Order: sequence, then C-alpha cells, then structure tokens
Amino acid sequence: MILNDLSKDDRVNKDVKEELNKKKQDDSDALENVLMYVGEFGRYQKLLFLGMLPFGIFFAFVYFVQMFITATPQRHWCRVPEMEHLDVETRRNLTAPGTGDDWERCLMYNVNWTHVLLNNSVSPNTSTMPCKDGWEFELKDIPYPTVVSERGWVCENAGNIPLAQSIFFAGSFVGGIFFGWVADYFGRVPALIGSNVIAFVGGIASIYTTGLWDFSFARFIAGTSYDSCFMTMYILVLEYVGPRHRTWVANMSIALYFGCGCLILPWMALWIGDWKKLLWITTVPTLLVVFVPFTVPESARWLSSRGRVNDAVKVLKRFEKINGTKIPDDVMDEFIVSAGNTRQTNESIWDLFRSGPLRKVMVLMVTVYMACALIFDGLVRMSEGLGLDFFITFTLTSATEIPSVTLLACILDKWGRRILTCGPMAVSGILTLIAIFVPKGVPQVSLAIMARFFINMAYNAAIQWSAELLPTPVRACGTSLIHVTGYIAAVVSPFVVYSERLWRSLPLLILGIIAMIACSVGMMLPETNGRPMPQTIEEGEHIVNKYSLCGKAEDIEENQGENDKEKSLIT
Repeated sequence: MILNDLSKDDRVNKDVKEELNKKKQDDSDALENVLMYVGEFGRYQKLLFLGMLPFGIFFAFVYFVQMFITATPQRHWCRVPEMEHLDVETRRNLTAPGTGDDWERCLMYNVNWTHVLLNNSVSPNTSTMPCKDGWEFELKDIPYPTVVSERGWVCENAGNIPLAQSIFFAGSFVGGIFFGWVADYFGRVPALIGSNVIAFVGGIASIYTTGLWDFSFARFIAGTSYDSCFMTMYILVLEYVGPRHRTWVANMSIALYFGCGCLILPWMALWIGDWKKLLWITTVPTLLVVFVPFTVPESARWLSSRGRVNDAVKVLKRFEKINGTKIPDDVMDEFIVSAGNTRQTNESIWDLFRSGPLRKVMVLMVTVYMACALIFDGLVRMSEGLGLDFFITFTLTSATEIPSVTLLACILDKWGRRILTCGPMAVSGILTLIAIFVPKGVPQVSLAIMARFFINMAYNAAIQWSAELLPTPVRACGTSLIHVTGYIAAVVSPFVVYSERLWRSLPLLILGIIAMIACSVGMMLPETNGRPMPQTIEEGEHIVNKYSLCGKAEDIEENQGENDKEKSLIT
C-alpha cells in the first residue's frame, strides 16, 4: 500500500517535470518553476503582502500631504494694521472693496486709515491698491493654519504653491533615477531603507523652513523618496509571487494600503489642525523602515542576477521552511544553473536602449505612463477648485481607489493589461471633456469622481504592465526610469491646474486630449498577461518579437492555458 502511494507520488512528480520540460528554453523562467513548488502565494508571501501596508500608507502621505499643508483658504483680504482692533466683519467691510456679493482678495482702498476710523466708512469710488501688509484669512473652508495662510502665498504669491509642488516632483525625478540605480546595484532592501529615511529627512526639514526657497528645497528632498518609498517594496514582493496571484497582490496592495492612506489623510489634517504637527505625524512613522533588514528578504531574482546564487538559495530555503513545502533537487539545480547563466550576461540599463524592440517598448510605455501620471495628479489637484468642500471632494475621489483597483484585480488576468490600461484611460478622457460643459459643484464633482475611478484602473494596470515588460537585471532601474517620466509629467501638472486662471475649463481640456492620445499609443504595446517575466534582455526581445507590438488575444489565451496547466499539475 505504502509502496503504491510512493510510486503514485513519483509518477505525479515525473509528470510535472515532463510538463515543465516541454516548454521552450527561451520561454522558461527557473524562478517561476521554483515558486510553483515553494508556493506561489504561501504563508511567507502573505506576510510580505501585509508588510506592504505601512509603505503603502507612507506613499500616500508623502504624495498628498503637501496639498493639505499648502491648502488655500478662499476667504482672505488685505491686512491693515491700523484696523486690527476692530471685529472681523467691520475691518473686512472697511478695507476690502466689494465686488457684488463678494469682496476683493488682492486689493485694498488707497486711503488715510485714520480718517476712515473717524468716519467709520469708505467711499465706494475710492481708488484701490495691492495689499502691502500681507493678508488676513478666515479659516472656515480650511479650518487650520497652513503654509499659505502663515506666509501669505496668495494673489501675486499664489504661484509659489505650484512651484513648490513642481520642485517636489523634480526631486522625484532625481530620486527615481538614484534609487532605481541603488535597487539594481545594491539591492531592493537598501533602496527601500534609503528612500524612506530620505522621506523622513525631507518631511521634518519642511517644518523648520521660513520662506519659499528653503521650503522648496525641503520638499525637493522629500520628493526624492517618491515613489521609491513604496515601489521598491512593491517590486520586491511581486518578484516572489507566482503569476497566478501576481495581479491580485499588485493591485490590492495599492487599493487597500495606498487607498486607505488617501482616505485617512484629509481627516487627520482636520483633526490635527496644524500643518507642522501634520508633517510630524505623517513623517515620523517612516522610520519603521529600520526593521526591514530583519523582516524582509532580499530579492532572489536580484541576488541571482548579481551572481549571489548561494544567497538566493538561502532565501528560497527560508520560503521553503516557512511555507512548509519542498523544492525538488533537480528544480533547484535548474534554478542555480539558470541564475549562473543570467549573471554571465551582465546586462545593464544601457542594453535596454541598445535593443531595438525594447527601446520601442520603453518609448511607448513612457508615453502611456506620463499621461496616466498627469491625468491622475491633475484630477487630484482639481479637488480644491470644483466648487464643493475640499476635504469631502478629496475623500470622495480617493474613495474610488479601492473599488476601481479591486475591480481591476478581478478582471486584469481575464482581459489583459493593454485593454485595461487604454480602455479606462479613454473613458476618463471622455468624462473629463464632458465636464467642460457642466457647471461647478455637484455635476462637475460627479464627473471628476467617475474620471478618477477609470484613471485609477488605467494607472494601476500600467504600473504592473511596465514591471512585466522589463527583464530582471534592469527591472527596478527600468521601472524607475518609467516612473521618472511620470514625475516629469507631474512637474507640469500643478501648472496645468493653475491654467484655470486663463480659462476655467482649460485644465479639463488639456487632460482630456492627453488621455485620448495616450490611449492610441498604448494599443501598440505588447500584452504580457499570462507570461513569465523575462529574465534577460534576450527573453524580453523574444516577447516583443513573438507577440508583436499589437499583441494577439489568441496567443494570450494559449499561453495562459499552458501556465494554468502547469499550476494545476503541481497543485
């Protein structure tokens, strides 16, 4: 009886090996085969997924906190020192020229204020002048002091806000390149630690600034951590998750963790009630990253690509132990040989650009990603000017993160990366263009929420798509480079929103047109659904050459069927 059981197990293992050996060598990924035995989403991978929680929340804080520390109270007027002993209503009525039902926010009467106090009135025909002693703010719509209200960044100084935000994204440009290089040459874990420590330094430094340029420099430092403070962990975890669960992990980590960070941030700002305290509370937790070396394993893919095969095997043995599984010796031997061959190629980011097929993919992916970043960031920043409460509007638009990405996770492996990047982007663009023709308030906010829902789907599909297109030795650096181009778009985004001063609907028109153009470009990229991530430049070229820049649905289904067959055999 026991002998029969043993022989049955041997036959099953033999069948599995034969099925795996049927795959062509250039289609194989030795680590994918190891993951099938060690567990594609076992206990250790689940712990790593939970470990993404703090970094997803930090990601949201680093990205959006500047919106809340530089929020602009809409009710402000020129400060006149001679009138400060009067109550708010009286001094505003005496100092700010009326404009129908409202008052001038950037002009004051050009009068002798001693005479005004004696007469307790000002002639409506009195000439005006720009504010010369700063501004007073009524903290109702933004019920706490911000950088704007403390430093008078309104009227002729209003351009300081988009400038500081653009400098933040300029820092992201530098940091994306630097930490991508660190991730590929020193490992994912050092890059994760370094980026979060830099986020702490930049956030705390922002508190102790006094003017525009020191504040902008501090935000530049904080910007160098965005989005490496999360994406490095994101890439590391994805490299340990099997293909069948990769879509779910990739998207739900963003939906749950980043989405939760977006939802709690506006209410934290209201509850804390001070921009400096808000920075303290959202910045200090990033130091939890010091525990990463003791809890998060280095990427086995990266270790093997750098020739540290023994270290990669040790990590996989740890997975084996925690998951309670066993990797057959011949499968581990295949991985060791494959890792050695990968190391011998000594590929670099420059090989990515020397390769014609991959160079074309990079150009197309960069275009799509820049559009996603610009539209996403533009819709977020327009929350303050859509005619409803800023905190409620931000919360409602952010609330789309969880359902949109959850839906994406459910259908991404069925419909593919390309259709779920380009399709939702096109819908978002159409909704944005429709918003031009509706009034501010509930109608425009409703369209903005729907547009945000679809651009969330497109953005998250593009993130996973870009990671799956690039070979392992240049994956971190390549995805960082793609993300860096997104930062370039984000540098422009604050000024796109600021262009509403020229024409109220101009930002919506710009975002809508960009969405339609990027949708067309994205349709030329190859589909990666159901295929192992390439280990070398040659494997990456093979994917592009075999499936063409437009891809074929039947190839996707066939390849998905092969992968499912392998997984079912091992299960």
